[in-house]
Amino acid sequence: MTIEKQLFGTMPGGREIFRYTLRNNHGMEVDIINYGAIITSIRMPGRNNDPGDVVLGFDTLEEYMGSHPYFGAMVGRVCNRIGKSRFELEGKLYHITANEGLNHLHGGNAGFDKRVWSSRSEKSGDDQVSVHLGYESQDGEEGYPGRLFTEVEYSLNDENELGIFCRAKTDKPTHVNLTNHSYFNLNSCEGNILAHELFIDAERVTELDRESIPTGRILQVSGTPYDFREPRAIGERISEVSPGYDINYVVDTNPNELTRVATLYDPSSGRIMEVLTSLPGIQLYTSNHVSGIKGKGGNIYEKHSAVCLETQYFPDSANQPSFPSTILNPGDEFSAITIYRFSR
Repeated sequence: MTIEKQLFGTMPGGREIFRYTLRNNHGMEVDIINYGAIITSIRMPGRNNDPGDVVLGFDTLEEYMGSHPYFGAMVGRVCNRIGKSRFELEGKLYHITANEGLNHLHGGNAGFDKRVWSSRSEKSGDDQVSVHLGYESQDGEEGYPGRLFTEVEYSLNDENELGIFCRAKTDKPTHVNLTNHSYFNLNSCEGNILAHELFIDAERVTELDRESIPTGRILQVSGTPYDFREPRAIGERISEVSPGYDINYVVDTNPNELTRVATLYDPSSGRIMEVLTSLPGIQLYTSNHVSGIKGKGGNIYEKHSAVCLETQYFPDSANQPSFPSTILNPGDEFSAITIYRFSR
């Protein structure tokens, strides 16, 4: 197994951005940059041993610095949405950046996806290579209280497992909810994902209002288009949830162990991706608002060109006392693990 570091680009202020390429002994490769802690490529052999790239993204740093829907990025300090861009913590009302109408999305205008992270690589014996990325979020950044010290480790092993290990500590009570926002298309990012077969091991979803903010109610998926407890094509009932899927599933996990919560299969390439996590939720998003984006190799990404399976705490947990808490206190550590396991 190998890891390679190359210059990817230079920020306007002169800071260098590096690309790390992790390779295992089975032809799988993962590219990660320390701008936004972004996964820029995942190359995985398919049925015909074709090492196709299975995530949407760009070829240059300049494109990642521009406007895009969080391709491959680590999003935070709190991912997903916080209603009305505010929350109360220890009796004090905090107003955070509103960047989706009146609401807060994926950390604000300059969330973790738009920050430069410190980086170092590591080889653990003969069976794992890793990149460690760190970012220190200042007290008051995007309106959040507390200075937050965040570390994300991306690792690749010979079981074709891409591991994402998140840790964070704070000096004041704050909210933390980190996820990776990769857009997957297992057919080498060709066409759409409507024929991809999806399994999600969840009986419930968090009900949303018209602005995609949870109401606090938990709904059963039985008899609805959201039921993926048996594998079926994503496109089978997507027309019933126009413009597409964008909802959090409540999964039965243990924070101290990994649980398989989803499986994605592409009949065309034969590629399979399993999602294992310690987190209580997973967001299904079918790139409903992607339109005419020029990506890697000149490919044009359109609606439903990829699917996101974002492991997380529930959206708007900061304002929903019945949801699992996203509060992090001084002396405690936020810890979360997600594994994307590939096969064919």
